[in-house]
Amino acid sequence: MPNSCLMDDAPLILTLALDDVSAAWFNELRRQHFPPERNYLAAHLTLFHHLPPAHRSLIEQELSARCQKLAPLPLEVASVDFTGRGVAYRLASPAVEALHRELQTLWQPHLTPQDQQRRRPHVTVQNKVAPETARAVHQQLAAEFRPFLATGTGLQLWAYRGGPWEWLRTFSFEGR
Repeated sequence: MPNSCLMDDAPLILTLALDDVSAAWFNELRRQHFPPERNYLAAHLTLFHHLPPAHRSLIEQELSARCQKLAPLPLEVASVDFTGRGVAYRLASPAVEALHRELQTLWQPHLTPQDQQRRRPHVTVQNKVAPETARAVHQQLAAEFRPFLATGTGLQLWAYRGGPWEWLRTFSFEGR
């Protein structure tokens, strides 16, 4: 059981859990290319950056109910993107986009401007490096890249503590 108390004021982050093979592949790329002093998170696909901790119980109830009905979500790892000071893999999934829009609508009054925007799903494998370093890594990874399929296996709720995130709970997709 996580060691946080329920009255915690740490913002909540919601991510999409990826299948083990894809997660391991992205984590290996992070190990190779992310600045080691900044690489204190596993590879992740963020859906919401700042959900209100005061609504944690309601958020968990909603996620639990939805995930019991949802089957694993197909994703296409579609491209390698240069982000200026890093590299990310763009993921495409109508199912993930639909889920994100539904949750946005449900939580609209409580969302930050960042979380009200349309999501561009991605997994960052390098960030906060010199642009020329990022460009070289992007060129290398793009030359080797072939699109592939991955699977979203559930949702993960985290507490943001200014550095490493604290895992709170995973909601596995249980539908068929």
